Amino acid sequence: MTISAQILPLYKEPERLETRLAEIPAEPGVYFMRDGSDRIIYIGKSRKLRSRVRSYFRDGYNKTERIATMVKQVTEIEFIVTDTEAEALALEANLIKQHQPYFNVLLKDDKKYPYVCITWSEDYPRIFITRKRQLGKEKDKYYGPYTDSGLLRGILHLSKRIFALRQRPQPLFKDRPCLNYDLGRCPGVCQQLISPTEYRQTVQKVAMVFQGRTQELIEILTEQMHKAAESLNFESAARIRDQIGGLNSLNAQQKVSLPDDTISRDAIALAADTQHACIQLFQIRAGQLVGRLAFVAESQAEPGAILQRVLEEHYQTADSVEIPAEILVQHDLPDGEILAAALTQRKGRKVTILAPQRQTKAELIEMVERNAQYELQRMQKLGDRNHQALQDLATILDLPDLPHRIEGYDISHIQGSNAVASQVVFIDGIPAKQHYRHYKIKNPTVTTGHSDDFASLAEVIQRRFRKYAEDSQLPRVDNPDWPDLIMIDGGKGQLSAVVAVLQEMNLLEELRVVSLAKRREEIFLPGESTPLATDSEQPGVQLLRRLRDEAHRFAVSFHRQQRSDQLKRSRLDEIPGLGHHRQKQLLAYFRSVDYLRQATPAQIAEVPGIGAKLAQTIYDYFHPSDS
Repeated sequence: MTISAQILPLYKEPERLETRLAEIPAEPGVYFMRDGSDRIIYIGKSRKLRSRVRSYFRDGYNKTERIATMVKQVTEIEFIVTDTEAEALALEANLIKQHQPYFNVLLKDDKKYPYVCITWSEDYPRIFITRKRQLGKEKDKYYGPYTDSGLLRGILHLSKRIFALRQRPQPLFKDRPCLNYDLGRCPGVCQQLISPTEYRQTVQKVAMVFQGRTQELIEILTEQMHKAAESLNFESAARIRDQIGGLNSLNAQQKVSLPDDTISRDAIALAADTQHACIQLFQIRAGQLVGRLAFVAESQAEPGAILQRVLEEHYQTADSVEIPAEILVQHDLPDGEILAAALTQRKGRKVTILAPQRQTKAELIEMVERNAQYELQRMQKLGDRNHQALQDLATILDLPDLPHRIEGYDISHIQGSNAVASQVVFIDGIPAKQHYRHYKIKNPTVTTGHSDDFASLAEVIQRRFRKYAEDSQLPRVDNPDWPDLIMIDGGKGQLSAVVAVLQEMNLLEELRVVSLAKRREEIFLPGESTPLATDSEQPGVQLLRRLRDEAHRFAVSFHRQQRSDQLKRSRLDEIPGLGHHRQKQLLAYFRSVDYLRQATPAQIAEVPGIGAKLAQTIYDYFHPSDS
């Protein structure tokens, strides 16, 4: 079924809405919200579908800003009935993972909290720290987010000293391992001196550390050490002994002793204001605190509902061995029994969820809540600064409301060569890197020796807003993709070029555009010959400066990448019979021109698409004296 973009949202058609709601049964299941482009924008679950879906459209219902925005875009509702609430919970988790609807993001992508990623999708998995959780490959595994990045880096560094793991993202040499192999720190992954199966077994041991199963790993290694010693394999026993010693050292750095027994448990609590909830989750294994995770959510919902949703999303991607036997919560969960049943089924052992009221477990929850409160205070300070800057900017530009989404654009090139542009986005004054974009300038008049920033900016703006010019029915209000303010890096000339293209697209009346000149940090408005009277140090101007600097940084980094790729190809362009496609194949195989230069004709011929004759031509180009 394809829904026309012209169909009105359901809330604007009461009769159609009431008819659709009456068709939904009062049974457990999962519901889908679709927009005018037939995209699934929200997936939810309920033990009574009809009453839950109807509540979204009830006037007195206390909706968050995110949900209120979503409801205004809903043009169709679908549902799947299940037998039990537990089945609905599991189905919802799978469908969210599959479709990743825009409005299902409860936990914000907070870049200050790092994750550990293990790329199980690769034959030789990599382990690295990242601040962006990308679920592009289903087999890859993310652990976190961790509150202490310094401690996390120390754990990863020590893990690479304890176990023989790949130390470099790319091989240092093409035909031999580096010094790390000789030192025993790397098993020779680059030359495949270890099988993928054997290497993955090593990585699995490291994964146990990030799963909070360090003590279990020590017990496994201790048993392996004794077996090796009984078999008179003393070299292997000594290596395992050293690994156990390193893990004990890691435990001393990683853990904080807590009273109580050896039950595996998680403890979760939150602190909230009128806008945000900061959630902390403490992972306790064998009576020790082994991990502290942090999340941020909207606070309009009840505390118990927030904690429930956080736990559901957190355990969606967790392995069964990572699910603890006991989960302590600050507030009773609205569907705690359902969640406990679902986790019990996944773990294969009973999982208990309880809200302790006294003694040791209640004290533990109080400690978790205290940490969440400290994090909330830090967020409030940052929010106050951003809110002040947004208020000042709205005053400077005479905006009717605070600008929620601000986009910044910049151009980067060297005398017209490798011209690129950047689009960066600030949401409520904070960089939203998931919305960043870069552009390669396609204008044929922009070439080496002939730059044209005006034409480049006009091209980028035209490409960015072309879909809105072609379809006037696309929503502007409550559309998360529609900017409240556009900032151009430059002066009156750059701004005029952008204004001209927006006029051609009939969008100038709907978009607010300004430019920020570098020399004196002057703000220009369309049609004004003089800049606004501002102080370069006032909060609103500083916010625009941060946006401008970020756009410049993002554009320059992309330009350098393009220039580097061109330099790699420039020498290969001189080889007769070697087109662009084969150049890419050679660079993908040999990683660099230097490695290609060292290769023999037979090695070059191993590249797909490179025959023996062309391989000899390439070899002769790099070794003219041998010809």
